[in-house]
Amino acid sequence: MNTTGQASANAASDREEKRLALGYVQEAWAEARLDGIDGDCLAQACLFTALAELVGTYGEDAAATFAEGLSARIRNGEFSLDQSRQ
Repeated sequence: MNTTGQASANAASDREEKRLALGYVQEAWAEARLDGIDGDCLAQACLFTALAELVGTYGEDAAATFAEGLSARIRNGEFSLDQSRQ
């Protein structure tokens, strides 16, 4: 496989792994909600866990740089599930 094909395969594999990971998180989230855990509490716990993982993997500076870009992404609607775009 050439490098372009390999990069494409790696990107597809990465997307699939992210899709599977999201499924696991959504399943755990739904189970916690059924157990009566508040959504805001879950969100804060998930954000803490995610940021701690990024810090552990990439270091504080890289994680902080990533977090700095989140406000613009939020404002652009990247995380909004109920949206109608024209």
